[in-house]
Amino acid sequence: MRSLLFVLALSSLAPRYAASGEVCVSGHDSGPVFEEQPSSLIYPEGLPEGKVTLNCQARASPAASYRWRVNGSEVLIGEHSHYTLVAGNLVINNPQHGRDSGSYQCLAVNRCGTIVSRAANLKFGYLRDFPLEGRSPQTAYEGTGTFLACQAPAHYPALSYRWILNEFPSFVQPDGGRWFVSQVTGNLYLANARTNDTGNYFCLTTINMDISTKSTFSKAVQLTVQPEATPRKSAPNIRVRFPSETYALAGHTTQLECFAYGNPTPKLRWRKVDGILPSKVGASADGPILTLPDLSFDDEGVYECEAYSSEGRDTHQGRVSVQGTALLKEILLPSLIPCDSCSPLLPFLPPSFLLCFLFWMGCATPVQAPDFRLNPVRKLVPAARGGQVKMECKPRAAPKPTLFWSRGTELLTNSSRVTVMPDGVLWIYNISRADEGKYTCFAENYLGKANSTGHLSVRDATKITLAPSNADINQGENVTLQCHASHDPTMDLTFTWSLNGVLLDLEEPNGHYHRIEGKENIGDLAIVNTQLSQAGIYTCSAQTVVDSAVASGRLVVRGPPGPPGGLVVKSVNETAVELRWSRGYDNHSPIGKYVIMGRSEHSHDWKKMRTDPANIEGNAESARVIDLRPWMDYEFQVIASNILGSGEPSMPSQPVRTKQAAPTVAPSGLGGGGGDRNELIITWTVSNVSLPNTLYHVTVLAYNSAGTGQPSPRTTVITKKPPPNRPPGNVSWKTDGAWVTLRWDHVKSMDNESTVQGYKVLYKHEGQSALKVLDKGKTSVNLPLPKDNGYVVLEIRSWGEGGDGAAHEVIVSRDSGGLMITRRKTVWTWIFSIYRCFIVLIFFL
Repeated sequence: MRSLLFVLALSSLAPRYAASGEVCVSGHDSGPVFEEQPSSLIYPEGLPEGKVTLNCQARASPAASYRWRVNGSEVLIGEHSHYTLVAGNLVINNPQHGRDSGSYQCLAVNRCGTIVSRAANLKFGYLRDFPLEGRSPQTAYEGTGTFLACQAPAHYPALSYRWILNEFPSFVQPDGGRWFVSQVTGNLYLANARTNDTGNYFCLTTINMDISTKSTFSKAVQLTVQPEATPRKSAPNIRVRFPSETYALAGHTTQLECFAYGNPTPKLRWRKVDGILPSKVGASADGPILTLPDLSFDDEGVYECEAYSSEGRDTHQGRVSVQGTALLKEILLPSLIPCDSCSPLLPFLPPSFLLCFLFWMGCATPVQAPDFRLNPVRKLVPAARGGQVKMECKPRAAPKPTLFWSRGTELLTNSSRVTVMPDGVLWIYNISRADEGKYTCFAENYLGKANSTGHLSVRDATKITLAPSNADINQGENVTLQCHASHDPTMDLTFTWSLNGVLLDLEEPNGHYHRIEGKENIGDLAIVNTQLSQAGIYTCSAQTVVDSAVASGRLVVRGPPGPPGGLVVKSVNETAVELRWSRGYDNHSPIGKYVIMGRSEHSHDWKKMRTDPANIEGNAESARVIDLRPWMDYEFQVIASNILGSGEPSMPSQPVRTKQAAPTVAPSGLGGGGGDRNELIITWTVSNVSLPNTLYHVTVLAYNSAGTGQPSPRTTVITKKPPPNRPPGNVSWKTDGAWVTLRWDHVKSMDNESTVQGYKVLYKHEGQSALKVLDKGKTSVNLPLPKDNGYVVLEIRSWGEGGDGAAHEVIVSRDSGGLMITRRKTVWTWIFSIYRCFIVLIFFL
């Protein structure tokens, strides 16, 4: 039935004679019918020795001949042309952007007629490199949101974006919704920063073309997350917002992006405000990108993204409008004339026949007369005097209607104060009371007409009467920023504050920000215990439903310096290294000095290192660390300070090992004897020269004035782990007649310390010079008390294969029938230190 209708519709239009005058024989000849038409493609710019093939094949009797047009002009095919015709296909050799880009159409011709293919666009894709200049480091505070800008280079077509952390292929993952990569801007967003987010980030851009893919990545952006003693919680704040108006084509896919800062990490959900969310959105209804595939007119409407957490919620809305598009379907019979040639006929065809005809010609989508029922002009449009107002006219209609506005009986035209946009939006500027009244939008197309009316109501403008002043305070101090406003008394006035464009949560009970309650026209902001992260531009916004007024002031917060950056180790020798760094932020107070901290492989704690110069001035960016041990792994940090205190340390340097060196202690205990005839045995000891729990390679060489002899066979020695450096704790006692029982807590060794195998208790009575040592495997001991009122001196320490640990020294005495225990060090305790020496026969290579 459809084929028959098509033939009938065209029967009066189809030519029976070819342009050459040849006759098309009915029942014998047949006009061309496309079997394959050219398709648009994107070719990589600069690809050497390439070619593009645009396909075109038609069946016809007699056989069709082929011609091609580009941008409406004939394509010249000849011996010296870079165009080649293969059957009906057009081959473009070595395509170049400036010469070959454009819109191509194939013409298939025989004596029964000519058919013109759909247009195929040849475009050239490219992706430039990121700039070679390094990117500025960024600092964020724990618990706060931040973003890293991609700043993609010039490109065509659209890019896809990913981010790399530190090195490829370590890609940034969503991490429960904390991270989000916008596929619109390429920016990387972080809902709330954590200290382990510190690192180097690279934006990776990828472009997909028909025959190749290209990627490039940016220079590193160094992100440093500063820890907070108590990371503050914050309500959701939507920072990635989809447009308030999105226009999309029917049958296509559109995506809406939404992402929020907040701590804890906000969750997201979507809804359709004026209807039910289509089920085809699937899992994207709970994610940062809402995907609407295969759009239809039923998908039009207002969509809302809600970000919510235990701290509150935030929402954002925008309208999606679906526009009609040509069907462009492959149909059984070709159109013997271009769509444009139908235009003169349209006013003379009845609507029902017009609809059917345009469907077959591929020139139209589903058609309807203008209809305002789903989207009328707003009934009441308030506006502020002296401001501007936007009135929208969005009826449903296809084909696209003609739109115009009137005020009463006056037709509105463009002037210095009135603009009617092509899409029907009415703008009125510098509004006065005289502009109040009814405004009507009229819409008309071939199928009908409709109108819708709204009332413009003019109100007094909102003005800031007392703007916030600039302020300069120290970290930890309080400050009040003032903001007063006047407004139309018929409307409510609300105040909001933002910091560097980010809306502030003034309702958090334990937060830094508090609204000062007072009269309706006062919106002062109090900031308590101000931190460095709260410096910046504070903007007060006084808002009514029709307008708003804003004013800003800068808050400078002075505090300890930020961490130095770019710490590197240079010029390593046996006992010293050179460090270089770059200055961090001085936070508005000049840096006075630097301190270098370090730790070795045997110590987890950072300690201050000796440097040259001893006092590092605030304008320095390098220093030498001295008095290091040879053949030892070290890490370093740099801390800047000013009159307000010391800042956060820099990122640790890469571990570095000092160079090896000869022992600095001469052998002792020289001896010998006991050898065979013609053999001399010499013995010696080398002590206190080994860094503990270390593998040593040992060999011995003899030398005299003539030089060094042959080395002995090499042997290996692993020194023991050192003993615990903590004395037994929680010492308690109990008397029983002439005896006292002591108890203490077990000393637990660390991973880098030797295992505790028992305890040693040294004691002597008052007036006695002899020391008594008891080896105990338990954490208690019974000792005799002096018969008189004398005292007992005690020392308790752990021991193991690495030696004796730190001691707990006490004195126990009789005093009025009780006991008194006092910590003290006595001269004799150092005598025991001779037991803690271990010896190794070693000569370093």
